[in-house]
Amino acid sequence: MSERLTLPIGPQHPLLKEPIHFRFTLDGETIVDADIRMGYNHRGIEKAAEERTYIQDLYMIERICGICSHVHATNFVQAVEKILNVEIPSRAKFLRVVVGELERIHSHLLWLGIAGHEIGFDTLFMVSWRDREIVQDLLEIITGNRVNYGMNTFGGVRKDMTPEEIEETLKGIKILEERTLYYQKVVKEESTFIARVSGVGYLPKDIALAYCAVGPTARGSGVDYDVRKDLPYAAYGQIPFNVITSDRGDVLGRTLVRVGEIIEAVKIIRYALENLPESPISVRVPRKVPAGETTSRYEAPRGECIHFVRANGSEKPDRVKVRAPTMANLMSIRHCLLNQQVADIPIIIAAIDPCLSCTDRLILLKQEGEKEGEILTWEELRRRSIAKRPL
Repeated sequence: MSERLTLPIGPQHPLLKEPIHFRFTLDGETIVDADIRMGYNHRGIEKAAEERTYIQDLYMIERICGICSHVHATNFVQAVEKILNVEIPSRAKFLRVVVGELERIHSHLLWLGIAGHEIGFDTLFMVSWRDREIVQDLLEIITGNRVNYGMNTFGGVRKDMTPEEIEETLKGIKILEERTLYYQKVVKEESTFIARVSGVGYLPKDIALAYCAVGPTARGSGVDYDVRKDLPYAAYGQIPFNVITSDRGDVLGRTLVRVGEIIEAVKIIRYALENLPESPISVRVPRKVPAGETTSRYEAPRGECIHFVRANGSEKPDRVKVRAPTMANLMSIRHCLLNQQVADIPIIIAAIDPCLSCTDRLILLKQEGEKEGEILTWEELRRRSIAKRPL
């Protein structure tokens, strides 16, 4: 039996732009064990939400993630609107779908470029990110921003689409559809790409279900679950579309799902714009939210995202909790890595499209005798972290 080697990667490394620590046990070039450690990205958004009004929280929560900003904003307003028992106008529902699906295309094109880069296919990286600019231009036309769109408000949306903006969006998605059909041909027929990712990072359906994987990670293993179809929100219950799945269970399967979802997103946007209802874009809601609590679910590009909101009858929430899809998908990563090669680590991890800024939270454990509101120095916080979870 060969001597086993421990390979640490991170928390600062070129594999990801965000901090997370991996510790691999290797037998030669084969991974026989993997340990994943989070907690390096200290976010205070959930706690900060308790000190701000709902309208202030809306724009702060949108900044949980730069790629999924509409996801978090829509999820949060849906939860608050549910507590308020407010039904938003039909046109606002359709407009939320349009921006949400553009964001999905943006996210999947970004992922496709990163996946290409991780396996040395830099041409795919460059052309997919070129087309990503089309999406960001459309988002800027509709909302005024390329990132953190600020489209939502409680009771609807803050901006309508003009006939000119609708026409420009339809032109843009036509180009994106043509380009995506090319990407679909590449991932289905390009022999070098298929050889590089076929059989890599295998996740069988039963393991995906056992670890509660979500989004393209789960659908790439044959799990037919999509919040838009199974628990419709906004206007998804009125728009026909297909849930894309693959029975492959490997990185190639997850790629096929994401590329297929781009094509479906184009169809959803086209249908929404061609059947946009005539109605107001928002209704008035009170500043104070009555006491109550609820959850809201949203099919983010990475999978099911959940927001929990508890109201206490004031202008500020009593509690806001976010369960990002990466938290669910990280549980399955260890199985995907076992018996794989060291060279496959970057693409296997990238295949779930991890986002640590969405996922990581800071939990402060008070020690006996510690005063409420006491400010900790960075050195003391680091000391406690090491003492609690030694490296």
